[in-house]
Amino acid sequence: MSRTRSSEAFDFYHAEALRGGWTGPQLDRQINSLFYERTALSQNKAAMLKKGEKSRPGEFLTADEAVRDPLVLEFLGLRDEYSETDLEDALIRHLETFLLELGSDFAFVGRQRRLRIDDEWYRVDLIFFHRRLRCLLIIDLKLGKFTHADAGQMHLYLNYAREHWTHADENPPVGLILCSSIGQSLVRYTLDNLPSKVLAREYRLVLPDEERLTQELEKARRAIDKRHGR
Repeated sequence: MSRTRSSEAFDFYHAEALRGGWTGPQLDRQINSLFYERTALSQNKAAMLKKGEKSRPGEFLTADEAVRDPLVLEFLGLRDEYSETDLEDALIRHLETFLLELGSDFAFVGRQRRLRIDDEWYRVDLIFFHRRLRCLLIIDLKLGKFTHADAGQMHLYLNYAREHWTHADENPPVGLILCSSIGQSLVRYTLDNLPSKVLAREYRLVLPDEERLTQELEKARRAIDKRHGR
């Protein structure tokens, strides 16, 4: 079994393994994917805990499950002020680690891919391919908060990619807007029921200390137990 970072993390995995009936490999997968830290950092902790209660069928995977949430990018070493170019350059320098952080079965396709629409040129920050989903993943990097305009730009990229970059045997491309912060209500009203699949994910450059992670998880658990009368 993989080693956890602390006794608090060990207690969390022990409780969730019993609650979800995890097998040994499932427990290892959750530890290696930082499920404890991601759940504490997630804005929707209840959904993360609920996701952990049930094992995922090996033959079926959705785009929401394929891309981890949130993404922990401590390995980039970025601090204080940085630009979108700095962020992109750092991701490319640490590409192997970023692929592991993003999820499994991703392959790098390219960066700064140019596309022309009418008389204007655009550039897509990063492009990956997911082997199991059999589709391109178009990534747009943003320094600030998620906005509805980001979704409009991504929708343009996906329509173009579907027509010009997608092969006949592939599924429609998926968009990933990577932001420093996200409002869940704005994401829901902006991205639900779009004709193309667009994901919005937060990235964190530094993990909070262990005490704060534990407090956040305990708060989420109390809220869940209260709703279920436990």
